[in-house]
Amino acid sequence: MTLAALIFDVDGTLAETEEAHRHAFNLSFAEAGLGWHWDRDTYRRLLRTTGGKERMRRYAQETGQPAPDVTALHARKSETYARQLAQGLALRPGVADLVTAARAAGLRLAVATTTSAPNVQALARACWDRDADQVFDVIAAGDEVPRKKPAADIYTLALARLGLPAGAALAFEDSRNGVLAARGAGLRVVVTPALYTEAEDFTGALAVIPSLEPAHWPEPLATALAGVRA
Repeated sequence: MTLAALIFDVDGTLAETEEAHRHAFNLSFAEAGLGWHWDRDTYRRLLRTTGGKERMRRYAQETGQPAPDVTALHARKSETYARQLAQGLALRPGVADLVTAARAAGLRLAVATTTSAPNVQALARACWDRDADQVFDVIAAGDEVPRKKPAADIYTLALARLGLPAGAALAFEDSRNGVLAARGAGLRVVVTPALYTEAEDFTGALAVIPSLEPAHWPEPLATALAGVRA
């Protein structure tokens, strides 16, 4: 089936954002007087649970503490994160070229992520100086589905909004949970491991590559973009 669309995860895939997320969580915890602090090892473990609100609930449960108002706390954290990104953020190597080449080849672009829509917007503004809906044709994000990754729901939603079968799209991920979600929706998935996911198991991926630079493009991406370069 001819490739018609690319569907991207956001955090860790488009940009190395997890340290910014971790810092924003910790600032929000301090402002709320919680006494919580997530170091890198703690955060790496918590990332196995997708969704920021879900991570906070899990941490409260693990530490035997009452759960805070995670909705309000997460909203505060998202505002802090957006302010951080406004100071500058670089896309991962190859991402900008891939997006430009895909557009030139007539492919559609989508996002399928467990992060919130405001976070997608913050990243698009920081990296492209454009609104997210000016970069992507479809955005499936956050709490729009009942189950987050590794469930396939967010990818199923993205495909429905694209109006395409799974065979006509290619997913891009950085994590094991993302691979499971994409494969669960019937998608082929390309992985570029990130800072917090490089040791994970990516069994089931079409390819695991160091970056999205053209030299690493696997089939069917290379064929779809043959002769097209940013």
